[in-house]
Amino acid sequence: MAFLPDESRSLPPPPLLNKGSVWLGFAGWGQFLSPPAAAGIHRQVLFATLGCFVGYHLVKRTEYVHAKVDRELFEYIRHHPVDFQPATG
Repeated sequence: MAFLPDESRSLPPPPLLNKGSVWLGFAGWGQFLSPPAAAGIHRQVLFATLGCFVGYHLVKRTEYVHAKVDRELFEYIRHHPVDFQPATG
């Protein structure tokens, strides 16, 4: 199974700066922050960019999985209306 199937293309893309990309961007930046003399700014930028990229695609995958579950749930409700009558009383 692919990371994101073709049917996920119908969903709107998440914003570039979302909680996953920002959080993993800071985590990637912090990986080489402890020894500043040995780390170098190029590694900090590289891992911050890598963290943002991975975070963005994880959020995209999460939104796809939630949309798929919602679609299946609404399809089940549509096929079984007797089980989901509004409460009276």
